[in-house]
Amino acid sequence: MEEIFVCPECGSENVDVIRERGRELTLRCNECNNVWHVTLPKLVKVPLVVSKHEVSFKTFAELPEGEEISVGDVVETEEDEVRITGIELEENRRVNRARVGEVKTLWGESLTYPKVIKVSIYLPKGMTQSFRVMVPRDEEFAVGEVVEVGGYTFKIEKIKTEGKMLQHGKARAEEIMALMGHPITGAKARRSLKLYRGYEEES
Repeated sequence: MEEIFVCPECGSENVDVIRERGRELTLRCNECNNVWHVTLPKLVKVPLVVSKHEVSFKTFAELPEGEEISVGDVVETEEDEVRITGIELEENRRVNRARVGEVKTLWGESLTYPKVIKVSIYLPKGMTQSFRVMVPRDEEFAVGEVVEVGGYTFKIEKIKTEGKMLQHGKARAEEIMALMGHPITGAKARRSLKLYRGYEEES
């Protein structure tokens, strides 16, 4: 992760590193020519289990030793961006927040892999057809939108997110857990959703 330095005199981020010795840096502001010194925090490697739906991978994250990390925080690895979903300390104790130096293992969800969303289509006679679809995380869905999935054209009537059930408005795929609605005829789908058939290796 690239460090961003801010001049303590004028607040500019237009800063150059003019000397580096280990974790000791000398910086100069290109706006006001102020020169100052900083000491970068010591980084420690913390084991990290990254989930891409039903498949998990072991890696590690380099984090500042004295800082605190919480469930919901986003960390970067060499190949991924990961949202923390679990923090494990010694004796397999799970917590929502801890000092980095106390952490035994972090658990997280990849934010670079597409989001998998459940789709429930309500059919006659009380039957429900369910699918799982894979969509880009920044894609938006709106209540009232007509989409196609698995040969069905249906209207989204409800959107279940991580925190609430939407009956109007829209949400990003990143926060959506499920789409629900009834099939309709005579309407053209705005888009067709790709069925999720299991983990796919990224190209």
